[in-house]
Amino acid sequence: MIMSNYKMAESNNRIIPTEDKIFGINQAAKKMAAEIGEDKVINATVGSLLDDNGNLVILSSVVEVLKGLNPNDYANYAPIAGTPDFAKAINRAAFGSYIPKAYTETVATPGGTGAIRNTIQNYSKRGDQVLTSDWYWGPYNTIAQEIERTIATFTLTDDQGKFNTVSFEIKVNELLSKQGSLVIILNTPAHNPTGYSLDLEDWNNVIRVIKDSVADGKKKLTLLVDVAYLDYAGDEEENRKFFPLLEGLPDNILVVIAYSLSKSYTMYGMRSGAMICMTGNKEIAEEFKTVCSFSARGTWSNCNRSAMATLSNIYSDDDLLAKVTNERRQYCEMLLRRGKAFQDAANEISLDTVPFDAGFFVTVRCENAEAVGLELQKEGIFIVPVGKGLRVSIASISEDKCRSLPPRILKAINKING
Repeated sequence: MIMSNYKMAESNNRIIPTEDKIFGINQAAKKMAAEIGEDKVINATVGSLLDDNGNLVILSSVVEVLKGLNPNDYANYAPIAGTPDFAKAINRAAFGSYIPKAYTETVATPGGTGAIRNTIQNYSKRGDQVLTSDWYWGPYNTIAQEIERTIATFTLTDDQGKFNTVSFEIKVNELLSKQGSLVIILNTPAHNPTGYSLDLEDWNNVIRVIKDSVADGKKKLTLLVDVAYLDYAGDEEENRKFFPLLEGLPDNILVVIAYSLSKSYTMYGMRSGAMICMTGNKEIAEEFKTVCSFSARGTWSNCNRSAMATLSNIYSDDDLLAKVTNERRQYCEMLLRRGKAFQDAANEISLDTVPFDAGFFVTVRCENAEAVGLELQKEGIFIVPVGKGLRVSIASISEDKCRSLPPRILKAINKING
């Protein structure tokens, strides 16, 4: 339901729901579980990694570091852009062995959300459209609306299940014909909500398109790469191979990496992350730090110092870093097994899913997704309708449940759609 009659608040051209959709479905799942038993309910709505018993996965190696902090590490204000040690640590966390041969600057943000907000605020104008794929994380739209922008989309995949370069190119050029600058958000690897990942060929096509689109030097383009699920997309090195492709771009193309500690270090509630720019121009990098720090000061002011200290301490000790990485890798492998179980079961019955590689979610394509979702709830199955599909959180259910879901989803789709 959407708010329509305002008493004191102003709408400011925003479409505001009275309740968050995912929260509402999650609450309905919990209510049914309390009434008929948790074993009779599959709650595949949660966007956090849970173990097979439904408990939040928390990296014990990270908790040990957090418990060892001194009072100054959590009581004192952090600098607006983050501590110097945090900036060094989060660059290593984001890029791994692919530290950019470029000018980089880092500004701390409350998770990846803050990085998205500050990028849109500083690299687009009021009234501009921001481009992302047709399947996208819903808060992109919320963030854009809140600062008086709107979301435009291109078709993520083509008929062969590959990145749809044609649709991407058409939309980039269309938007740049109407506005002087363009922010593009690409969520990869392990895209939310589909689990799709761009490969190196896709990246080369993206780079060709964006370079061609601003080749005359009259327009500006900012490419925001949302890597929230980077460390749960499989091999850590393999999934970072695209970073060098983002080096050496023209000065009128700025790359911004949105990195979050929420998933990678299971610090969801500590709201920590960063936005990192890549550019061949030192002045543009310095400008990035200045304008994004200004925006930070005008919104959340500064970020969680204890999270910064935790990451800094992890990256100051090679043995500790190896311990954290190895513990996370075990959970990543668990998640990959869940995704394979779901996808194998879906393929066996020709259930139509958006191409999936890795990550927290799989998306099933279907018409009348809201009605199908309600039909599934009658059977104790709770998943999230998203546009012309259903988002299944494989992060929050066991491998066995992942394997059992596809035929039950298909049955509901057939019942509603014939």
